[in-house]
Amino acid sequence: MTGADAAAQPLPPSLIERLSGGVALLGGLLSLCTALLVVVSVIGRRFFDSPINGDFELVQMATAIAIFSFLPYCQSRRGNILVDTFTTWLPPRTNAYIDAFWDIVYAGMMGVITVCLFTGVLEHYRSRQTTMLLQLIVWPALAVCAALSLLLVLVALTTAVRLVRGRA
Repeated sequence: MTGADAAAQPLPPSLIERLSGGVALLGGLLSLCTALLVVVSVIGRRFFDSPINGDFELVQMATAIAIFSFLPYCQSRRGNILVDTFTTWLPPRTNAYIDAFWDIVYAGMMGVITVCLFTGVLEHYRSRQTTMLLQLIVWPALAVCAALSLLLVLVALTTAVRLVRGRA
């Protein structure tokens, strides 16, 4: 195999990319459980006049966690929407550098969001804020979202490095 052949071969998924896939599977399972919770609550409300108390609080937390669990996998698979209207005429290597630049910008923006989420975790931990009906403490859900946001930052940096190395 020549050097050009080796460069053309895609790299096997890195540990962080495999981790993002596992997290996405857990997020899908959480989404299914959330849907089941909603169905049971609606059936209970309609037929037995007995919905699940606080179901909307559980759905809010679970949905936030599920969404954050899908983002790293989407990034690792290059599944985000790309608009290349003005760059299609450029050489592939140049487009790879442009994409790597935007991956770094994305990582930076998500880094800001991650810091804000961790700040929110600390504030909610100190204030002992709970949900209205179920009195669930809020900070653990925020902490999970913050950790998943950090994973997204790492995945975005990984995809940028792969693009620069020519092995997306």
